Amino acid sequence: MTPPDQPPLALTLGDPAGVGPEIVVKAWNQLRREGPAFMVVGDAQSVASASGASMRTVRRVTTPKEAVAVFGEALPVLDIPLRSPVIAGQPSPTAVSIQRMMAGAAYDGARGPIMMLAVPGLRTTLVTVHEPISKVGALLSVEAIVNAGLVTAQAMRRDFGVAEPRLAVAGLNPHAGEDGTIGREDVEIIAPAVAALRAQGVAASGPTPADSLFHEAARARFDAAVCMYHDQALIPVKMLDFWGGVNVTLGLPIVRTSPDHGTAFDIAGRGLARPDSLIAAIRMAAEIAGHRAA
Repeated sequence: MTPPDQPPLALTLGDPAGVGPEIVVKAWNQLRREGPAFMVVGDAQSVASASGASMRTVRRVTTPKEAVAVFGEALPVLDIPLRSPVIAGQPSPTAVSIQRMMAGAAYDGARGPIMMLAVPGLRTTLVTVHEPISKVGALLSVEAIVNAGLVTAQAMRRDFGVAEPRLAVAGLNPHAGEDGTIGREDVEIIAPAVAALRAQGVAASGPTPADSLFHEAARARFDAAVCMYHDQALIPVKMLDFWGGVNVTLGLPIVRTSPDHGTAFDIAGRGLARPDSLIAAIRMAAEIAGHRAA
């Protein structure tokens, strides 16, 4: 259980018309005895009504200390009342909860935020995120790859306790371009970026063909994989653990994790949503906070 003098994690509710209200209650039910303790930031009535819980289960609190004290018996909520009622599955601009974006932090001359997707046995980070595949090649640069690699390496040390992180850098083209015969990006952009990372003391390897990077024996040779685009990073993560993936934002002054899924309006309010990813995100946030404190 979270010690009384240790502050809880702050869990923003997200869109209250989505599955957020029900999965935070499910997560609390599983974590209430062992922790880590968390405090929901959002509309208390939405949490209670949309999740099927009662207001005896959901407890309004005003301080983190109070949240830790009640966590074992009730779900603590720092109440931010909504201006209008919420209907599950029907998003409304007037009913979204407020979430403040944090500025990036500089790591060894590089700057976040960088997206990481993590499951047991695999961590991947992205150079480009939600970009059309037709634009990825033009968006890659030596500087962008080096930046992602430096932020990843520093986060591995600071957030995950890996003293000497090993990074595998994925190629872009089939077979990592085959020496430029299947596209020039691997030769002209990715390979120089890997060399630059090594010159700065990062144990980086690559470009490695993505089709041979994620099997079990290959994963044992690196601590994180730097990937060039969205699906290159997310497909292996979701193949390993579809329900338990965690989205970690690297390069922030705060610890920030989230479930690796969206609002799921299509099943909101029906009690079908699984809390696995949220529980994993809560546990990982606590783990990272512990490494930073140490």
